[in-house]
Amino acid sequence: MTIGFGSTRRKEDARFIRGQGHYVDDVQLPGMLHGAVLRSPVAHARIVSIDTAAALQHPKVHAVITGADLGEQAWMPTMSADVQAVLATDKVRFQGQEVAFVVADDGYSARDALALIDVEYDPLPAVVDVRLALEPDAPVIRDDQPGRIDNHIFDWEAGDAAATAAIFARDDVVVIEQEMQFPRSHPAPMETCGAVADFDRVSEKLTVWCTTQAPHAHRTLYSLVSGLPEHRIRVISPDVGGGFGNKVPVYPGYICAIAAARMLGRPVKWMEDRSENLMSTGFARDFVMRGRMAATPEGKLLAVAVDVIADHGAFNATAQPSRYPAGFFSVFTGSYDVAAAHCAVTGVYTNKAPGGVAYACSFRIAEAVYLVERCVDCMAGELGLDPVELRLANLIRPDQFPYESKTGWVYDSGNYEAALLKALEIADYAGLRAEQAEKRSRGELMGIGLSFFTEAVGAGPRKHMDMFGLGMNDGAAIRISPSGTAQLSISVQTQGQGHETTFAQIVSAELGIATDDVDVIHGDTDTTPYGLGTYGSRSTPVSGAAAALAARKVRDRARIVAAAMLEVAAEDLEWTTGRWAVKGDPSQGASIAEIAVASRGPIELPLGIEAGLDAEAVYDPPNLTFPFGAYICVVDVDPGTAHVKVRRFIAVDDCGVRINPMIVEGQIHGGLTDGVGMALMEMIAFDEDGNCLGASLMDYLIPTAVEVPDWETGFTVTPSPHHPIGAKGIGESATVGSPPAIVNAICDALGVRHIDMPCTPSRVWDAMRSKGRPAQ
Repeated sequence: MTIGFGSTRRKEDARFIRGQGHYVDDVQLPGMLHGAVLRSPVAHARIVSIDTAAALQHPKVHAVITGADLGEQAWMPTMSADVQAVLATDKVRFQGQEVAFVVADDGYSARDALALIDVEYDPLPAVVDVRLALEPDAPVIRDDQPGRIDNHIFDWEAGDAAATAAIFARDDVVVIEQEMQFPRSHPAPMETCGAVADFDRVSEKLTVWCTTQAPHAHRTLYSLVSGLPEHRIRVISPDVGGGFGNKVPVYPGYICAIAAARMLGRPVKWMEDRSENLMSTGFARDFVMRGRMAATPEGKLLAVAVDVIADHGAFNATAQPSRYPAGFFSVFTGSYDVAAAHCAVTGVYTNKAPGGVAYACSFRIAEAVYLVERCVDCMAGELGLDPVELRLANLIRPDQFPYESKTGWVYDSGNYEAALLKALEIADYAGLRAEQAEKRSRGELMGIGLSFFTEAVGAGPRKHMDMFGLGMNDGAAIRISPSGTAQLSISVQTQGQGHETTFAQIVSAELGIATDDVDVIHGDTDTTPYGLGTYGSRSTPVSGAAAALAARKVRDRARIVAAAMLEVAAEDLEWTTGRWAVKGDPSQGASIAEIAVASRGPIELPLGIEAGLDAEAVYDPPNLTFPFGAYICVVDVDPGTAHVKVRRFIAVDDCGVRINPMIVEGQIHGGLTDGVGMALMEMIAFDEDGNCLGASLMDYLIPTAVEVPDWETGFTVTPSPHHPIGAKGIGESATVGSPPAIVNAICDALGVRHIDMPCTPSRVWDAMRSKGRPAQ
């Protein structure tokens, strides 16, 4: 019997390793039809006409739906108070945009019929360079918006511009400036997006199985778009084959399946293929950034400033839970104690698919950390200091926590120096530098890169966070059976993180019930409490806290029942694991199982105390949580091919209290691998006409076991002071910290100041030639 925290086996793996997971594409319903989406082959064009007659003559086609058929449902709200076309009506605005939806007996017939639809396009100039999109003569992409004359979406800033400028103007400071890009990348989950919609015309109840990380948020959006009352919509998210932010948004294919099911009175399934997923579903990043940093000649960091142009694609669909359009970028001061800081972010429309999902990081934090960590390395080079020395001299000290950054974030806790020193010890940093010097004497290219990051996770404080006007709180509900087993319902949705194990361990630790006796229910809006879903590492910081608080309510109720059972006052009882006992006489007590039986039995309970031990909690966190880490990367660059090999990677993370260390390690390994992909190979590129050049896994490369080293990990534990169990979240930290460490290592190997991601062999080759290194 396992109770509490520790590296227990994942409960959900029994079905996965046997191939018995149940995914959306496994859903089979009587009379089910299949849908396929016709997508625009061009990035920008007026739609002159859509002729569906030939497609409707196909013997297996039941319907062809266009934007005109959808009426008011042809547009849907996004997460950023914008609207997005479900099916294009006036014009197409990116290659791959949805134009029509075919419903047929089977998926093959539906896709065959797409070729029978005749769409006449009047091509328009496309703009995919975010800087060109701001030019006065740039084609206006969102001319559906009344009065719009350009592609500018918003301007947002944080910090103190005047104080920052004053430091940069001083004569006694050293200033570095570096422009860099964080390229558009894609989560590329193993399972693509899809939905099955079933509408019962008698009960007027809509059931939607879909690949979503946020079932309750989807239900609300489906209600807004369809006009159906929310209580008549049930959203089921079964097993999800990876999400990484890609499955947070509501995609047009979901709405089309719902519309078709209501129109035809039969279930309709839509599943996208890999090219559709890469071309048209939510992207991340795509920022042009200019960072400036000021320091004393001795190495005291004084000020940081950044200007960002953010490419949001054709529709502003950014998953941004704060009440500010680029709020999370303001953590760009990172882990350093500076005197002043200022950032300015401009959002822009381009002829690309909508971007801005929280891809394995917390809403722009990966970009912010990348910027500051690259700038720190540039400053170290300018001052002639070792990057470790500069970081150690400027990290926020333990006695400064809670620390309010110059952009208004309050970091909850940390011991940054301890984490960095531990990473240096594991790496044998002095030995690495000696090895590097010896290799350089032989002309070998070895690089050592560092990064230190602070994450901001647990989107939820209602005073700061909001999505669709719904806040960001999450609930948990516990039902205790008369035999003392438990069923925990949670509002977040798992996509491989091990929620069924981790959340069972939280309840186990609070109530002393064996983890095997705690079932975790998720992914069904009819059986789980309302919440905003899983992304931005918010599961444990928000929903995990709700689970802990609900369990404590159960424990408090059990104390009252136990007092009645033992005929003592409640205040005379003390809690030991799984048991309330009389103080000073531990032999007199009752276990949770015994109390559960008694709570529904004949004993007389105090007035106002109901039978049973069930409890619910909704958690509104007082603040975000701030996990952190120190990473060291060692790379070797082949001088003949410019191929980069990540030879060693040391990751020391602090996510507060670790519920299941094995699961924590697994999430770190995944995030580090993700970082290798972003740093070395992943980029969704476009040609000047807006054609997507990364629409297959032959063009959009993702890392495999061949490209990654054996990860070397360590940890420190600095509990969050405001979280009920001291946990901070870990799911995305490694993705935040790894790209700058890798790029810093490559720059160190080549002796160059900067190279943009992804550091492909061609880019590395150009950087080598820029240093005058002869070809080999």
